[in-house]
Amino acid sequence: MLKTAIKPRWILMLILAMAIASVFVLLSRWQFSSSSETAPPAPTTTEAVRPLTDVLDPLSPLYATGADQMVSFEGAFVPGARILVQDRLLDGDDGLWVVEGFAVEGPTGDEATATDAEAAVIPVVLGWVPSVEGAASVPEQTGAATVVGRLLPPEAPEVARPVEGQLPTLSTAALSNVWDQPVYAAFVVAAEMTRDGVPVPFAAGLEDVIVGPQPQETPVNWLNIFYAIEWVVFAGFAFFLWWRLVADDHRRSLEDAADAEEARVGGGGSHATAPVAATSGPELTSTTATSSTATSRTTTTRTTGPAGAPAPGPNDTESGTLP
Repeated sequence: MLKTAIKPRWILMLILAMAIASVFVLLSRWQFSSSSETAPPAPTTTEAVRPLTDVLDPLSPLYATGADQMVSFEGAFVPGARILVQDRLLDGDDGLWVVEGFAVEGPTGDEATATDAEAAVIPVVLGWVPSVEGAASVPEQTGAATVVGRLLPPEAPEVARPVEGQLPTLSTAALSNVWDQPVYAAFVVAAEMTRDGVPVPFAAGLEDVIVGPQPQETPVNWLNIFYAIEWVVFAGFAFFLWWRLVADDHRRSLEDAADAEEARVGGGGSHATAPVAATSGPELTSTTATSSTATSRTTTTRTTGPAGAPAPGPNDTESGTLP
């Protein structure tokens, strides 16, 4: 078996099987890594307030490392940029979020960009109301302010019957069309607001929207784990197939050797017995027996006869002559 396995073609096939198995192992590793989502940032990190401009740039996507972070930013509320977000639950009751646009002051000097000069707007959730009428009784926020709140990723847009001043989801892409200004790819749920260092009761007439840190459990996708195990089985099958092909080749070589040995032994036996068959045939035996009988008859004829007279020959006997 080993002599068959070290043939050049089977060594090349083994190298090919190892390459295929390596690819399968890499795919299995990728599936295992995809089976568990990235754990959210620890509360010790997210609860420390950081400047918004250090966490997220305007028109840049919000990654998991920056989501759920408590941030602070300065700027001013955009006049007339209030929107209500539908289907918001609070303690099991359906209502709406009151959202206003806030123009964030960006970096100054060499770090400033064209987008910063346009004062990109970030949506700020001020609170929850049970109805549209309840929102109408809450005055809009205006003027400069400093806001502290939790930074969250935007929601996906949904197609729904348009309602004036309302959106089905808090989609920053949809808000950029409504406000016609550059919008951050995230929104903030306000926790505090101050003007010149004086707290502002921005949630007067509104219910607070409280968003806590994300749970630290890391969910597991069992389907990805099943795929990972499947790729490992495929890698093992590559080696099994190579071994099976080598075993079949070895078996065929043994059968060919056995057939060759049987043919050699069979041919030598026929050649040795050929002279014996030629000398012991039935014709030779019959001839030998006939000669012996003839000799016996001649001897008997010559030694028998009355009173020493010659024995009658064959012709005398056939003619009926009596002695």
